[in-house]
Amino acid sequence: MFRDQLKQVLRRLFRAPLFTSIILITLSIGIGANAVVFGVVDGVLLKPLSYPQPDQLIGLWHSASGIGFDELNMAPFLYFIDREQSKTLEDVGMYNGDSLSITGVGQPEHISGLDVTDGVLPMLGVKPALGRIFTRQDDSPTAPKTILLSYAYWQRKFGGDQSVIGRSLTVDGTAREIIGVLPRNFTFLDDYDAAIFLPMQLDRSKTKLGNFSFRGIARMKPGVSLKQANADIDRLLPIAIHSFPAPDGFPAGIFESAKVRANLHTLKRDVIGDVGNVLWVLMGSIILVLLVACANVANLLLVRVEGRRQELAVRSALGAGRSSITAGLLVESLTLGVAGGIIGLALAFGALRLLVSMAPTGLPRLHEIGVNAPVLLFVLITTLFVSFVIGMLPILKYSGISMYTGLREGGRSGTQSRERQRARKVLVVIQVALALVLLICSGLMIRTFRALANVSPGFTEPASLEKFRIYIPETTIPETDRERVLRTEQAMADKLAAIPNVSSVAFSTEIPMDGHDSNDPIFAQDRTYREGELPPIRRFIFVSPGYFSTVGTPLVAGRDLTWAETYQKRPVALISENLSREYWGSAENAILKKIRVGTTDDWREIIGVSRDVYYDGVSKKAPSVVYWPVWRDRFEGQKEDVNRGLTFVIRSPRAGSAAFLTQVQQAVWSINGELPLAETGTVGELYTKSMARTSFTLIMLCVAGGMALLLGIVGIYGVISYAVSQRTREIGIRMALGAQRDHLTGMFVRQGLLLAGIGAVFGVAAAFGTMRFMSSILFKVSPMDPLTYSLSTAAVLAIALLACYVPSRRASQVNPVNALRSE
Repeated sequence: MFRDQLKQVLRRLFRAPLFTSIILITLSIGIGANAVVFGVVDGVLLKPLSYPQPDQLIGLWHSASGIGFDELNMAPFLYFIDREQSKTLEDVGMYNGDSLSITGVGQPEHISGLDVTDGVLPMLGVKPALGRIFTRQDDSPTAPKTILLSYAYWQRKFGGDQSVIGRSLTVDGTAREIIGVLPRNFTFLDDYDAAIFLPMQLDRSKTKLGNFSFRGIARMKPGVSLKQANADIDRLLPIAIHSFPAPDGFPAGIFESAKVRANLHTLKRDVIGDVGNVLWVLMGSIILVLLVACANVANLLLVRVEGRRQELAVRSALGAGRSSITAGLLVESLTLGVAGGIIGLALAFGALRLLVSMAPTGLPRLHEIGVNAPVLLFVLITTLFVSFVIGMLPILKYSGISMYTGLREGGRSGTQSRERQRARKVLVVIQVALALVLLICSGLMIRTFRALANVSPGFTEPASLEKFRIYIPETTIPETDRERVLRTEQAMADKLAAIPNVSSVAFSTEIPMDGHDSNDPIFAQDRTYREGELPPIRRFIFVSPGYFSTVGTPLVAGRDLTWAETYQKRPVALISENLSREYWGSAENAILKKIRVGTTDDWREIIGVSRDVYYDGVSKKAPSVVYWPVWRDRFEGQKEDVNRGLTFVIRSPRAGSAAFLTQVQQAVWSINGELPLAETGTVGELYTKSMARTSFTLIMLCVAGGMALLLGIVGIYGVISYAVSQRTREIGIRMALGAQRDHLTGMFVRQGLLLAGIGAVFGVAAAFGTMRFMSSILFKVSPMDPLTYSLSTAAVLAIALLACYVPSRRASQVNPVNALRSE
């Protein structure tokens, strides 16, 4: 039975190749697009982390309501107490990204690494491919210097040589013994670039309060809930605060007034961040595209079955029952659905591989995305759903057709009834409504992107700013000769400035949107503070003279640093405009005011105020910043300090070219040939990267909206075209009785616009109810933005008008004699 039905279906489909191709293309694109987005959602959001008992792994975070921090990192003083006294955690660890120089083996190179405590890798179930991993002894401050190699770095640097264990590698000027190689498929959370791992070797006896600059990880004991672990860490916080001394220049009471509390969450959340909001919006939008595709195909099948009414009536007259006709229609829809699903799966496989190879910025767990069992199951369920949806309307409408009705309506007797058009009109209304919802989504993202692009980032022409990071280790210049560190950095800047077409050079600890940041409290001399009161935390950036002019950040008051002040270690500073307004009302009032960090520090005079800079990206608030010289006396409790890790910025029209970077490297190596360049590129690339997630979402939603709109318009076109073809005799009679051609065209245009208008009303209503889910990914745009709703609705109606007009023109071209003769 099924085989016979399948043969008949295939025969009919092959006889109508254009019809079959249109349906298969529509279904395969709809199913394939859904498979792609679900593959991303599954790989990023749904799939558990690839570690043993991943639900027991948590990120150790805190909040500090007293200083306005919702999320505060881990600190060494908390690490020691949590590891020693927690009742709910099996083990506790800390880790931090590192940027390392490798010398002594070929050319100097700069690589990414990770500093970890000894418990981190065992918590993740790591078994080394070679050698061993860190022990608690390796992590003690007096232990020999050791490292672990990633499998990829072992292969690249040492060619997979198994005798590498026990050999030394010079890292930041210090020889370290290689004790192990990590397994081939191991990835530390979402860090695919870490080439080597180093033990932190924290010294408990030298640990002080503060220093919330590490990431924390822990494994809960079996049966412990996140709520219980939070309560346990809250219990330990006062113990930790009273177990260690405060940093020099800071009273211990400020850490109590900060009101630090536990804010633990799953480790998976640490890995994926807030990308879930974007992915669920994309998943919802692409499901709408599939529904539009289903409505379009169902409409086509209704038209096709309409043309088979006489055939079905004859079969009924010859004894075919309702079940037989239903089975035939169901097999046809199932065949089309399965074929569309197979093609869609093939398209999804290629699209996902392309997506992974493109490595879009801001998409975590990228290498876990692919066509796997959950994706295959999703495609199977989607295929069956699509087959059911596209087949049900023809089945419900025509499987019970009677012999009398079918044969009578196949003759010359009359025009098509309204009832036979109703289903197709309903489908068109659904298509237009869903397309409008997606078009509004796209419009809101376009408005968001424009709002971001219109924000002045606080610097100019980022594409003309070459940047690289460098670190001068103590093994190169000892701590006893800090002035030589600064003179070496200035000598590099002078060499770089001598390169042709370079207009200016400067360096700092942080440049816009590079991901580096340092934060501490600021005391103002003209303000009164209660005992133990902690002022708000501010961003600290240490800069050379000329930094502001190089990056293109204007000074709104005062002046820049000078080299004489820097070498004399004069107590001066600059601040951002938003900080000046907050403390003193205006930039002008801030000049000559004095600030400091610790109670034992010198008061430092504010000599300049810069325009606000969006260091964390234009979608986030510009931080309040204090700019300090790179060489200082009596600062943060230290007698003297100089910055060794710095980012150089070079303004030149040649920025971004390989030839220019080669000259930059040669200029640096002419001063010191053992210092590799890290994080090379342009500031423009950082700016583009900061917009990457918005750009990705915009493109995806625009594609989805365009597909849905196209399918919706095709639906309107099809309904009007079919109406014209079915009412040819009526048109002929009207024209014979004197009806004007414009009147006939307008009649069909009004019919199509009515459908589009009803769909637009439902679409706007649906958008009002669903757009609030997009609020988290919008920027300075309301989810109910009237301009977006108006323009999107107008666009849909305008395109619908065109789609109605083209087939309606055919009605006015009908020859009444031929029309009456054909009937």
